Amino acid sequence: MNAVLEGVRLAVIGGDDREIFLVPELQKCGAKIIGLGLEKSPLGDSIEHAKSFTEVIAKADALILPMFGTDARGLIKAKYSSYPIILNNEVLELIPPGVPLFIGWARPALISAAQKMNIDLVEIANRNEIVILNSIPSAEGAVQMAIEATTITIHSSESFVLGLGRCGMTLVNLLKGMGARVTCVARKPADLARAVEMGVRAIGFSDLEKEISRAEIVFNTVPALVLGRDLLNKMSRETVIIDIASIPGGTDFEYAQMLGIKAQLAPGLPGIVAPRTAGKILAKLYPPLILEHLVPAAEAATAAALRKGVPKNEI
Repeated sequence: MNAVLEGVRLAVIGGDDREIFLVPELQKCGAKIIGLGLEKSPLGDSIEHAKSFTEVIAKADALILPMFGTDARGLIKAKYSSYPIILNNEVLELIPPGVPLFIGWARPALISAAQKMNIDLVEIANRNEIVILNSIPSAEGAVQMAIEATTITIHSSESFVLGLGRCGMTLVNLLKGMGARVTCVARKPADLARAVEMGVRAIGFSDLEKEISRAEIVFNTVPALVLGRDLLNKMSRETVIIDIASIPGGTDFEYAQMLGIKAQLAPGLPGIVAPRTAGKILAKLYPPLILEHLVPAAEAATAAALRKGVPKNEI
């Protein structure tokens, strides 16, 4: 791998097992890694470890946060940290002009704060090159969960896939290849046509209520409440629901539990079932993306310095 990031200092903050495989790939590109919340990880002394946001921000040219982003309190998922890591406004104010912040999913509060502070916030979780490739471990993980939760085989099962987006399409192909009787549920006529072209049964959401009783396994990919009380009431109590939509999913989990229906929310499957693959997917994305944002970032830093009256020859 070319040393395209030679001399670039990257702060990798928190995360899960994906980061364990991402970091060595970034190092192969020449990057210097400063970790925060990775002190208990297998990376050990191969990276520099910071003890606070203040320290890591002062040393970094760019900040990389996990795919999960943060929770509503600003808590960053950090599997290998000895202490909680919180991203709040006080931390954001420490980020100097010209230092981009990369994150998987950013909550609206973070997006708003970053805009007000002129922080270059880069969300990557919804980029095609990430979602399409991540859909492979997501689909495999979802099927694995279904196998473990049911008493039937995937082959010949009545498997419903809700949504034919980037993840739904991969799921349909995988299930069809395993011999499932696949029904694809979608809203758009184009998606329904695509499902027919793929050789599976296609129905609209408007028809789901009268069809759902046939389902033995339901895979939801729609990030909105689609499996509410009315639909759950019409489902067999033996049905298994695997919901891989982003949190909070598209299922009324509390009501499903009341009915005795197994319903599992499974976000972040790539990092759970295939962290090596998921880490290497990120490693392909990040180098060109970092370089793309460091160039305008450097220009922004220069502009900020000039506004403060620093002579150009001293920048």
